[in-house]
Amino acid sequence: MNLNRLNRSTHRWASIVIAIPFLVIVVTGILLLLKKEVEYIQPASAKGAFSQPSISFDEVLAIAKTVKKAEIDSWQAIDRLDVRPSKGIIKIRAKSHWEIQIDATTGEVLKTAFRRSDIIEQLHDASYWQDKANLWFTLPISIALVLISITGIVLFFLPYYRRNQNRKRLGKMS
Repeated sequence: MNLNRLNRSTHRWASIVIAIPFLVIVVTGILLLLKKEVEYIQPASAKGAFSQPSISFDEVLAIAKTVKKAEIDSWQAIDRLDVRPSKGIIKIRAKSHWEIQIDATTGEVLKTAFRRSDIIEQLHDASYWQDKANLWFTLPISIALVLISITGIVLFFLPYYRRNQNRKRLGKMS
């Protein structure tokens, strides 16, 4: 098998193997780029009354438990707290992908919304299926993408190279 056929075959089969995973990565990447602009993807941040947080962690948990949709019954149901002093809010991110935004001073619930950006991010880096998927799934796809790029560049420039070589050869004959 000559180099040209091997190059074309490698390019074709590597393209087929990574097409769907690559499309998932590209589409989810586009959605993540738009997450601040589209509230359906990620809830916009509310604004609290004051910038100085003054409620306790016990109060934060008690307030979170009042939002039934979030399914919070203990600290184990909370993924993280995001304290935003400049906005005067505390974002409570539940493991159920619900976000509760509360006033950091009064404890008033300002906004409750489902947070889709976390799921999209997990699909993007393949951690949706397994935590280490970025090593056994995303890394090989990235390597295949580099391979396809290199073989694609060769496929693009090879006809120009050959045409140039033929012209040189014909020029020497005349």
